[in-house]
Amino acid sequence: MAETTEQAPKTTRPSRARRREEILAAATRVFGSKGYHQGSLGDVAAQVGITHAGVLHHFGSKDKLLWEVLEYRDRVDVQHLEGKHIPGGMDLFRHLVLTARLNADRRGIVQAYAVLTGESVTDGHPASSWVAERFSVLRGEISQAVRDVAAERDVSLRDGEAERTAAAVIAVMDGLQLQWLLDPDAVDLAAATAAAIESILTATLGGPVDLVVED
Repeated sequence: MAETTEQAPKTTRPSRARRREEILAAATRVFGSKGYHQGSLGDVAAQVGITHAGVLHHFGSKDKLLWEVLEYRDRVDVQHLEGKHIPGGMDLFRHLVLTARLNADRRGIVQAYAVLTGESVTDGHPASSWVAERFSVLRGEISQAVRDVAAERDVSLRDGEAERTAAAVIAVMDGLQLQWLLDPDAVDLAAATAAAIESILTATLGGPVDLVVED
């Protein structure tokens, strides 16, 4: 009777898409805690259990990985939305408050965003053009939402007022995120974001604004 030998179970490798997501999540943590220049591909690889060359196999270069991390962050922001894109009108401002609420449970992504956008103002930073374009697009979306709400309420806006309001909304959201990262017990990110945006819109529109977001 011939002997049978047991074969070791085969190790299932993660799919390419799953591995890329793992690397992006690890890079988000690394860049968030160390910054782009201090965080290395070796740090990212160690968190995923692969080699430096393995990271390069999936992303080609550290700069390309950074761009993918930034795009990953934006995908996470809209993944809960129908159609996966930012709404318009007053729903846009409710979306911003909801995003703040969700961010309170994803510190790593918020930290990476804060660090990378802060670093982007330095000379030659690879994220500079991406961050500048993102702010430009976001200002455009928010200012259009301001104009839409003003039209619904039959409110006349002064020249440039919608754009100034948009810049102020972005500024308070980013500033509140920094305060929350430094002392999360002192700042209720969602509530403070809602209060700030409500105040800004009330001043712009000349009437009360309620941004209560249902659970």
